[in-house]
Amino acid sequence: MVTTNKIQPNRLAKEKSPYLLQHANNPVNWFPWSQEAFDKAKKENKPVFLSIGYSTCHW
Repeated sequence: MVTTNKIQPNRLAKEKSPYLLQHANNPVNWFPWSQEAFDKAKKENKPVFLSIGYSTCHW
């Protein structure tokens, strides 16, 4: 049996922010800041992992 590990885009693929779009294919099921994210965390009794970052030009 052959399996593939193709990464599917996460919820960030629908965002407009260039920074968030850079992470749309990360192997993490990221959620944008939304009530849905907090409701899911509460329902599953899990903490929210908040990633704060920014993009810069290397020039």
